[in-house]
Amino acid sequence: MFDVIVAGGSYAGMAAALQLVRARRKVLVVDAGRRRNRFAKASHGLLGQDGRSPDAIHADAKAQLSNYPDLSWREGRVAAAEREGDGFAVRLDDGAVVQAWRLILATGVSDRLPDVPGLAERWGDTVASCPYCHGYEFGRGRLGVLAAGELSLHHALLVPEWASSTVLFTNGMLDLTGQQREQLAARNVTVEAAAVTEVFGDKASVRLRDGRTVALDGLFVATRIEQDPLVAKLGCATSEGPMGPVIQTDEVKMTTVPGVFACGDAARMMASLSLAIGDGALAGIGAHRSLVFDGIA
Repeated sequence: MFDVIVAGGSYAGMAAALQLVRARRKVLVVDAGRRRNRFAKASHGLLGQDGRSPDAIHADAKAQLSNYPDLSWREGRVAAAEREGDGFAVRLDDGAVVQAWRLILATGVSDRLPDVPGLAERWGDTVASCPYCHGYEFGRGRLGVLAAGELSLHHALLVPEWASSTVLFTNGMLDLTGQQREQLAARNVTVEAAAVTEVFGDKASVRLRDGRTVALDGLFVATRIEQDPLVAKLGCATSEGPMGPVIQTDEVKMTTVPGVFACGDAARMMASLSLAIGDGALAGIGAHRSLVFDGIA
């Protein structure tokens, strides 16, 4: 019987587990090894780790966490969980069933890109979603924003901070008002209405349906996020954000299901390693305090 099972062994999940094992609670981390930033060569914006590879950051964190004797680590994923007395019976994808008093969902999200040829191949390199994470590395080059919904207007107004020139490709996804066009013009953003048919080249140049090409050094696009099926199976409420559903949590990261906590990208709209780690630490502390004050031995 574990005190807590953490579904997901990325940054938020490990940060949660660290708080719990330091409180000498028995923790099982179940990790499928599919970190959201696995496509990126380097991670930026994380204090003390800026510019390191995601693999190296993760390996160091896992090694430090594994030094604690109350930590168990299992490769795989949590397929289902259901209430069993005051705790939970958790079924893993290999058929094994384990028990815990509390669950922490650090399952992350999946990114669904627009269906444009050449986009997925450059994802995490010259195609990215977060200018705070990747904008500096484009060296104030020529940047584009491929519209995927209403959030792309916000994207296009931000990106000029990192660019020498910015183009917003509406691609049939945005119907701009006159006021919005004025806002974009004030930020020196060029609006291109022709449909995008391909992203190509060594960086992320764009080919338009009318045959024209636009040379770029980088392209930003807002993805549509999808939750792990476990979230719905547990009955955790979600809120619809501009990029997709986000798990609802309270101030200590408990979901609408008592005893189930959530952290990281699955439980917040704005994503970054720094925020995921902070959320994970808060979820770990929240889960521990619930064990203490609910009288769980």
